[in-house]
Amino acid sequence: MPEKAPEKSKISASRKLMLKSLMVAKAKEELEQELQEKEEQKNRYLDEKAPPIQTNSMTLQELKALCEELHTKIDEVDEERYDIEAKVLHNTREIKDLNIKVLDLRGKFKRPNLRRVRVSADAILRSLLGSKHKVSLDLRANLKSVKKEDTEKEKTVEVSDWRKNVEAMSGMEGRKKMFDAAKGANQ
Repeated sequence: MPEKAPEKSKISASRKLMLKSLMVAKAKEELEQELQEKEEQKNRYLDEKAPPIQTNSMTLQELKALCEELHTKIDEVDEERYDIEAKVLHNTREIKDLNIKVLDLRGKFKRPNLRRVRVSADAILRSLLGSKHKVSLDLRANLKSVKKEDTEKEKTVEVSDWRKNVEAMSGMEGRKKMFDAAKGANQ
């Protein structure tokens, strides 16, 4: 099969650059428009909730009453703000806890890179027992010694002609010999 050369794009580099610049300009324009809409919405809300106050023709008593009214409104707003902040904090904590639970259930939590550390038996005992451990352990001293002669005796098995063994064990007589030999070894 002949290898296909990578296809060249049908749009030239200058055309791509021009399209990118147009897309960036359009995105910038939309962002500015969105910011302007948010500002207008904020101003409408403030006009609705806090209309401008005419204090020119008010007496001292009316001004005091107005100040008290404004203070009560400020207190109410602060209480609402505090309640909302408390709810938000509670929700963020709950979201973090749930995320942790999800990660634990998935088992996809980041495992730290473990380093290989060489520790002697003495150092392990020192860390476990503290300063009480003063005797150094020779682990080889506690091992059972095995003599070579014992292992060689176990390995040597009588080697005989297998054909004679098969002829002797064939039939019922052979079975009886095997049974008697097993019975004699147990006693």
